[in-house]
Amino acid sequence: MKITNVKVDICAWKSAGWKTGVGTMFGQEQQLGIVTVETDEGVSGNAFLGSSRMGAHHFAPGLIEFIKPMIMGRDPQDIGAIWWEMWKQNRSVATNVIGAIDICLWDINGKIANLPIHRLLGTCKETVPVYSSTAYHATPEEYVEEALRFKEMGWTAHKLHPHGTAKADIEISQAVREGVGGDIKLMMDSMWAYQYEDAMRVGRAIEELDFYWYEDPLVEEDIYNYVKLKQKLDIPIMATEYAPGRFYGMAQWITQNATDMLRGDVAITGGITPLVRLCHLAEGFNMKCEIHHGGNSLNNVANLHVTMAVPNCEFFEFFPCTGANEFGLVEDIQYTDGYVHAPTEPGLGYQIDWDLVKREHIGTAE
Repeated sequence: MKITNVKVDICAWKSAGWKTGVGTMFGQEQQLGIVTVETDEGVSGNAFLGSSRMGAHHFAPGLIEFIKPMIMGRDPQDIGAIWWEMWKQNRSVATNVIGAIDICLWDINGKIANLPIHRLLGTCKETVPVYSSTAYHATPEEYVEEALRFKEMGWTAHKLHPHGTAKADIEISQAVREGVGGDIKLMMDSMWAYQYEDAMRVGRAIEELDFYWYEDPLVEEDIYNYVKLKQKLDIPIMATEYAPGRFYGMAQWITQNATDMLRGDVAITGGITPLVRLCHLAEGFNMKCEIHHGGNSLNNVANLHVTMAVPNCEFFEFFPCTGANEFGLVEDIQYTDGYVHAPTEPGLGYQIDWDLVKREHIGTAE
């Protein structure tokens, strides 16, 4: 089997605008790319490219210029070799591009084997709890209202993206904990908002409120202060989502005791291949690797396969919990009583809404 073509169909992705507490805007007028890797035996693999924050038009040119010539004529089952050659282009293309091609190859291999991808990776579980992950709300009361809604639906974990200032974030955290009581896990994602002093203040406050983890209080370049923060706080710290080097940058975080948990996803880390390695690296140190949302529906499906294939990812993230990142599939991932289930169909196992793609089609890069 040989790869005969690589293309990106780009369609309009229109949604209401929304933001996180640090002011990052998502949605409105964006573009989604549907990547297709075709073979000479009629089996194709797909992935989505772009997110509601940064559309496919930012990534497609690099995919066609730098990656397509490298993989034309290659055997799509040589996933490891192809990924390594793509990774060496990480100064020229985003990890999102490398990840999209890698997902396509895994999709092809799942279809060849007539198995879901998690079966090829080595299934560890069939269900995991999902946590609701907030967008920005103007008031603590709105954060409380949302958390209570998911609690009443039977969900057992909820993550806050608050305002990005210590005083407001502490007030929001206190209000939500008081509102939901003590029988739901709460997490805090500060989205790199603080310097050390405020990170300490917020960390101490949510520690007293029995939060489950403290995510990205500082920028990833600030390992020095992450080490200090981890020494002084008892709440588990989660970092490394955008850490330089991605998988190859994790060693210093572990050996310097700068984080309690690792973090990644198929877009940021660069595909299913390195994300599985990242989880196994964490497992070797008896650490968790919690998988971040993928930025689009099919990336989240790929994340789901990895989640089911590793023992040390406890949750699946639904971000934002309004569903604003869902687009492009006939049916998106479903959640039942606060749990998500392993895909059962071959490959990625979810159907692209090609009628929608055709209706909103802008152009094709190939």
